[in-house]
Amino acid sequence: MDWIAVLSGFGIGAIVGMTGVGGGSLMTPLLISVFRLQPAIAIGTDLWFATITKTSGAVAHHRHRQVDWRITSLLLAGSLPASLATIALMHATGVNAGWSRAITTTLAVALFVTALTVIYRPAWNALGLRLERRMPPQIKPALTALCGTLLGVLVSLSSIGAGAIGATLILLLYPRLDTRVIVGTDISHAVPLTLVAGIGHATLGHVDWALLAMLLVGSLPGIWLGAQLTRRLPEGLVRILLCVSLVAAGTKVLL
Repeated sequence: MDWIAVLSGFGIGAIVGMTGVGGGSLMTPLLISVFRLQPAIAIGTDLWFATITKTSGAVAHHRHRQVDWRITSLLLAGSLPASLATIALMHATGVNAGWSRAITTTLAVALFVTALTVIYRPAWNALGLRLERRMPPQIKPALTALCGTLLGVLVSLSSIGAGAIGATLILLLYPRLDTRVIVGTDISHAVPLTLVAGIGHATLGHVDWALLAMLLVGSLPGIWLGAQLTRRLPEGLVRILLCVSLVAAGTKVLL
């Protein structure tokens, strides 16, 4: 039993339970810096971690009718082909030094963008309402699929984007959706996307299965504890702490 891995899973799980985001954004840098995994293996391991931990959340949101399956389908129409194409390109070219640099840079940029989406979350709804007044309704499906394409590439290269960034894009395009539906839709889109990307990375040998098992052992009680703490901690404080952690992780990965 690797207790460092179990405790790491517990800590990430607690953050996810408190904020709803931060799993991939913090897990991948942790795997690189603490467990010394190569970036590609850290990303593949994290994709499977996300798939397994988010599945129960997607089922729960579906049972409570908090998923807009039309939006989910439009996102998947863009994200799944984009993910498959990205993995296929990695297979065709091999994960060489150029790919390693691209993966590391994408990971750092994704961390910084995620920090921005977290810290400015209250402002995105107002921006979405302004965009909605100027946006013809008939172009929304195409824009939704385009956002899915962006997420498919980003998640496949960095394992980041299916959480905070995905929810922010949904909020910008559909600002009148209930927050619970946005979260449920985002999680329901993330599960098949991370599964497809995870399978792709597994075929490349980019998954540490033993470490993944230990992380999952710690994450389940961590998520439960985080969900309890979220009722007691100020949302603003949690958001600031998470933002600082994301920026620090992005800087460490980039350097």
